[in-house]
Order: sequence, then C-alpha cells, then structure tokens
Amino acid sequence: MGTTVRQTIAAGETPGFSPSAVLSWVGHRCWQMARDAVPLVIMLVLIIGLWQIVADRPTSALPAPSKIWTDSHDLILHPFYDHGGLDKGLGLHLFASLKRVALGFALSAIVGVALGMLVGTSTIATRGLDPIFQVLRTVPPLAWLPLALAGFREAQPSAIFVIFITAIWPVIINTAVGVRNVPQDYRNVARVIRLRGLGYFTKIVLPSAAPYIFTGLRIGIGLSWLAIVAAEMLVGGVGIGFFIWGAWNSSNISDIIVALFYIGLVGFVLDRLVALCGRIVTRGTSA
Repeated sequence: MGTTVRQTIAAGETPGFSPSAVLSWVGHRCWQMARDAVPLVIMLVLIIGLWQIVADRPTSALPAPSKIWTDSHDLILHPFYDHGGLDKGLGLHLFASLKRVALGFALSAIVGVALGMLVGTSTIATRGLDPIFQVLRTVPPLAWLPLALAGFREAQPSAIFVIFITAIWPVIINTAVGVRNVPQDYRNVARVIRLRGLGYFTKIVLPSAAPYIFTGLRIGIGLSWLAIVAAEMLVGGVGIGFFIWGAWNSSNISDIIVALFYIGLVGFVLDRLVALCGRIVTRGTSA
C-alpha cells in the first residue's frame, strides 16, 4: 500500500478512499505547500522589516508598516462598510471596479476572438485590418478617455469602453497567431475527412488556437485592471481608482498603500482565474 500511495502522489493524483492512503496524501500535500510557502514568508518578513527600519523616521515621506496599521486598521478590518454616497469601504470600491472590468473584458474577449479568427483565416482581412490594429494598439488607454466621454457623455460607459479598447488588442493578435499556427497535419486530416465550415472551426481551429487565445486573454485581463484604476481616477464615482484619488487629495498615504496592496492581490487572482480556465479548456497544453 505504501508504494502505491507514493507512486500515486508522485503522479500528482489523488489516492483511493483508504483512510491511511488519504491521510498520507493530505500530509504530503500539506508538507509541499508549507515547503513552497517558506521562501515567500521569509521574503515578506525581510521586506516588511527593512521597510519598517527605513520608513520609521520623522523625516520619512512614506509611512512605516506600523503606522499604516495604526492609520488604516479600520479600513482593513471593515472593508464593506457603507455610510451612503461615496463614503464606502475598500471592498465595495473594488467590487464596483470589478463589475466594470468584467463587462469591458467580456466584450473585448468576444469581439477580439471573432476579429482574430477573421484576421487569422482571411488574407484579405489581414491586409486590410492588421495594419489598423497595429496602429491603434499603440495608443495609450487613457488617450481614449476624452473621446469616450465625448461620445457616451457618461462616466460609466466611458470607463467600460476604455477597458474594452485596452484589452482587445492582445486578444485579437494572439487569436490570429493561433489560427495561423494550426498544425499542417490537422489541416490535412480535415481535408481527408472533408471537414469544412463550422465543423472545421470547432473541431480543428478552436482547439489548436485555444492556448494562444488564453494567452491573449491573460494579457488582456491584466491590462483591463490597470486601465480601470487609471480611468476611475479621472471619471470619479465609486471605484478603486476614485478611492485612491480621494485618499491622495486627503493626504492619506496609508490608505493609498493599503489600496495598492488590494489592487495587486485582486489582479493576481484575476490572472490566476483566467489561467485556470485556460488549463481546463486546453487540458494543460500551452502555446
């Protein structure tokens, strides 16, 4: 039994339902997680300790970790308070930003994959659209904001448009590259079995291009999160960008640092979620 459990664990699989096997597997996994977490914990302790030493001086422009806790512990411990109007906790600001990102990113994913498929399969579309995409993708995200405000005349759709226009380019480009890189063997098999039209796209093109598509989606979700923070600083309303700008106007640097930590954490989680979806859809393959 011991050998079987070790072989199962080495293969990355869950053992059977024998109590001893399950306990052995759980213990092994806990040990692996603890081992992997040790370097991270050490680095965090070193960084925070050095930060505390450097910033814990009267002349320091930035607050030390101990001062951040003193100034912002209510914000950290109660992120979902709502006192009406714009006086809301950090968690509610993050939730408002995430809703905008979800909508803008979903639109960019749908349109980007469709346009990428078109550019990847049609020579005429490549010649006509690819140069335009290459020029537009170099425009900074916030440069689109005045145009969006002029067109939509409202902050909410303008912020969503900035997310959309920021995230769509990596999706288009990576999807087109994936379509162009469908293995020739797959194309030959499709010709032999006379697979055409929708069946060819769903059974040959999409599975082959999926790793490239999800690479573009991962890049896009990161850019979306960057864009919404910057856009909300300018358009106002409820959102993490507006929260940071309000904290700056109030000279509350501690709240800004706390917000930055949450922004980084949420961005990491979004990237991991898209990566997980990619692994599930592509069954672990990668571009």
